[in-house]
Amino acid sequence: MRASRNRWGAAIACLGALLAGPAAAQPAPRDTLRVVLVNDLASLDPVVSTAAFVRNHGFMVYDQLMALDSQGNARPQMVERHETSADGTVHRFTLREGLAFHDGTPVRAADAVQSIRRWAERDVVGRALAAATGAMEVVDDKTFEIRLNRPFALVAEALARPTASALFVMPERIASTPATTQITEATGSGPFIFDRAAWQPGNRAVYRRNPNYRPRSEAPDGLAGGKVVRIERLEWLSLPDPATAAAALSTGEIDFWEQPAGDMLPRLARDRNIRLMPINTAGSVVWLRINHLHPPFNDPRARQAVLRAISQPDNLAAAGVREEDRVAFCAAYFLCGTPLESRAGSEGLERPDPERARALLRESGYDGRRVVFLNATDSTINNAVTLVMADALRRIGMNVDTPSMDWATVTQRRARREPPSANGWDMFVTVANVLDAQNPLTNLYLAAPCEGGLPGWPCDQQLEALRRSWWEEPDVARRRAILDQVQARALEVLPYINAGQFRTPAAFRTNVEGIRPTTIPVFWGVEKR
Repeated sequence: MRASRNRWGAAIACLGALLAGPAAAQPAPRDTLRVVLVNDLASLDPVVSTAAFVRNHGFMVYDQLMALDSQGNARPQMVERHETSADGTVHRFTLREGLAFHDGTPVRAADAVQSIRRWAERDVVGRALAAATGAMEVVDDKTFEIRLNRPFALVAEALARPTASALFVMPERIASTPATTQITEATGSGPFIFDRAAWQPGNRAVYRRNPNYRPRSEAPDGLAGGKVVRIERLEWLSLPDPATAAAALSTGEIDFWEQPAGDMLPRLARDRNIRLMPINTAGSVVWLRINHLHPPFNDPRARQAVLRAISQPDNLAAAGVREEDRVAFCAAYFLCGTPLESRAGSEGLERPDPERARALLRESGYDGRRVVFLNATDSTINNAVTLVMADALRRIGMNVDTPSMDWATVTQRRARREPPSANGWDMFVTVANVLDAQNPLTNLYLAAPCEGGLPGWPCDQQLEALRRSWWEEPDVARRRAILDQVQARALEVLPYINAGQFRTPAAFRTNVEGIRPTTIPVFWGVEKR
């Protein structure tokens, strides 16, 4: 979206109101960090929802048993020791001393075990670990064991699950909530405490430094290491209008903007008080999620028609992504430019093929019914690429409707299994990062389990068997060969479609120190001069 001079002036004039009060329309105090993230906080349960806003909230409030460092290695976080039996079937974890929840109760092994169990009921990684687990037992207050009954080569990596439904440790009493029921209490043991009374959905969420948090002694590295909080208060603000957010950053009324709109970057780059830096160096990818339950997309030929109709360069250009920040074309399910990039099965997909798309649509028996493409208009990227792809699909003969809503509503409606004609849906766009798409185990939307899967509900036993053989295989070279088979099968089944890979820099004030390339936004180690 391009802001006119009048819009820029209006944005500045209304900034105080949007920041909810005259006192807020001032530069943030030195001990307070004000941030604008891609989406606003709309719910609190990191198990029930895979939305990025819940994950961002989770990393502030909770801690993890294991955590990924900057090289993607799983390292102990709440865990002091991880011991593995010689045959690899028994994993024993001992918690660090002094860990406590925000309500003052100590963290116990029973809390960790129940948190794993609840998480494993819903998350794609958790379900895979649970399927390979014969028993998970509390040994004593600080120790628990996972005993495998079949091969699973990535136990520590599974417990370090950082995104989608990241694995966070909650008190046993909260983690005992059925995984189908939303929790409303955010009591963790993490470096920040959620100020529930100050939460105004659609306006702001507030977090305070946890004075009783005990960070690890190691330096922070990726999502691992010492989480030393150097601010007293963090305010997560809602500023969906890019011009307003840019104005607020320029005047110091906010300190950090996770994903600036592309047409704002030149203006921000000229400001000597603002720094641009990618916190996600591998980049992000637009995922087009398709509903496999109902016509027309229960037929794979209709899904293949979509694949051949859309243009990744057109999508990213419409989203305002600078040309130097785009990947020209990427069909890789584990992202391009990563160690697990694969081109298997992608031959001939580099450019749209509208004629082939029309032929496939006819072969699928498409009858002209309305295709409901949910449009999250409060996200610049989601909105732009949705409209561009909808137009491309209309050109091959689809009757596409793009109902407008905010992202929080999309996350609710996408859970509906009813037909599109009964307030269901056919498609939606989401933006994933390298941690979401990392490999055949952790890529949440790649899974096609038939029962119990995520919205879209793909079902393909061959793809599931290939995925399972990948994480069961201990030999790295053999896993690589299996990965290519996973990629090729995914491009046949299309649990989702890659619609463009890109990199967007975050923008923050130059007096903010400690921002690191952590892929997802975390704010321990950050301070203001």
